Amino acid sequence: MSVASFLTDNHSTAFSFEVLPPVRGKSIESLYRSIERLMPFNPAYINITTHRSEVVYREISDGVFHRTTERARPGTVAVAAALKGRYGVATVPHVICSGFSKSDIENMLIDLSYLEIEDLLVLRGDKAKNEKRFEPHSEGHQHAIDLCRQVVDFNRGVMLDDVLSEPLVKPFTFGVAGYPEKHEEAMNIDTDIANLKAKVDAGAAYVVTQMFFDNNRYFDFVERCRKAGITVPIVPGIKPLTSLVQQNLLPKTFHIDLPMELASELSKCRTNDDVKALGVEWGIAQTRQLKAANVPSIHFYSMNAATSVEQIARAVY
Repeated sequence: MSVASFLTDNHSTAFSFEVLPPVRGKSIESLYRSIERLMPFNPAYINITTHRSEVVYREISDGVFHRTTERARPGTVAVAAALKGRYGVATVPHVICSGFSKSDIENMLIDLSYLEIEDLLVLRGDKAKNEKRFEPHSEGHQHAIDLCRQVVDFNRGVMLDDVLSEPLVKPFTFGVAGYPEKHEEAMNIDTDIANLKAKVDAGAAYVVTQMFFDNNRYFDFVERCRKAGITVPIVPGIKPLTSLVQQNLLPKTFHIDLPMELASELSKCRTNDDVKALGVEWGIAQTRQLKAANVPSIHFYSMNAATSVEQIARAVY
């Protein structure tokens, strides 16, 4: 069963989480250890992020630098296959516009189809670190909706340059991102939801939200989506707080607000351990309320927070 089909099926609120591929040159064993903390909670699926290449300058002699591009965390397709084989759970690799050409994406889809990985999360991705605004690959996509269309075409056997192939026996199904507090580049929440509806109309079968810390933001977002005609499942994304720097880093990076009650408690924290304890307490309260509302699944952004996610899941699931 695809993730999209699972989310529309009758079941109690499922548990899922997202992981990062290992840093270039590092072993996958540490990733396995983090995942194994969470396997007792029977995850319905595991997402694997994809990272763009970045320009890197390396000094090769005194005052002489070599310009190259590197992907700090390669291996999304291989990690998805490894996790599927090791744990027997559905894996959902991210497919992104950022830093990838249409040909790169097509080759990734070919590899995934050979591996019988049928679930994707389709995203525009972040801008490069040296960019003031998002710039697509010169032969890539500007928007996630264009990537959605490429996946749908690929399912139908339409390759690049309109070359026809055999339609996939097991076509990809895919989700897209939603922003309860609106995407940073959207003019307002209504245009942001209109853009989301266009992605759903283009073939997206479900939505996974950006992290939020106020459940009312999620419930309001779902209501707005339903009024706009978006009927697919909308999965809430949760991230436990784990460090002092996040009180400024998360609002700045992800353009989200911390509710006043949480901000007040966070200002009293003096150590990262204090923040972790608060993050678990807040995460438990958020998760319990979402579970009581019968959301289809709760998706945890577990990067560098597997221990906290484990504590939350133990209390709620």
